[in-house]
Amino acid sequence: MPHHFAKIAFTPTVKKVQEAQGSRSAYARMETAPEPLNRQLTEAEAGFIAARDSFYMATVSETGWPYIQHRGGPAGFVRVLDEGTIGFADFRGNRQYVSVGNLTTDDRVSLFFMDYPNKTRLKLFGRARIIDLEDRTALSRLEISDYRARIERGIIIRVEGFDWNCPQHITERYTLADVNAVTAPLAARIAELEAELAGRPASRSSAKTSDQSKKNTP
Repeated sequence: MPHHFAKIAFTPTVKKVQEAQGSRSAYARMETAPEPLNRQLTEAEAGFIAARDSFYMATVSETGWPYIQHRGGPAGFVRVLDEGTIGFADFRGNRQYVSVGNLTTDDRVSLFFMDYPNKTRLKLFGRARIIDLEDRTALSRLEISDYRARIERGIIIRVEGFDWNCPQHITERYTLADVNAVTAPLAARIAELEAELAGRPASRSSAKTSDQSKKNTP
């Protein structure tokens, strides 16, 4: 089964449901590709990950409950270390440590990288390991010098499989930076017009009104 995402995601039970819903034949082709696919990141995946400023990560507890957590930072805080490895600096949050605790008993993770404006998402399976602050060599590859947040640890993930998802039902959302970038030319033009209006003499109609008022004054 050369498609590594399908190998993990399409369990026997999942295949039965696909069969019942009529989608099994289409997805079966993913499992019979001539070459191994979707385990080593290409430039497309690396560039997409590097452009993100957040993602969602799922872990599993020792009681079997899944847990999803949002991770965020400046764009590019998730580093593509090589074609099979990504990592990020784990900044201090609400200090519940659910994900970190889960990783001590099960290293499997599932990640969603979202590009809401372009309605694109990348799904990734991996195995994570925690990097302590004492491991300066490994942590130095994940640190962000100009981001003022406390790093508690690093997390490095070995990619096991990934897949691009269809854009259906992804709602377009924009960050404040996106909105500012789009509206900046409009704001500049408005400021330019306001400056022109402020520097113009009174209009002819205003002048006529003023002259008429003077004539009517006894």
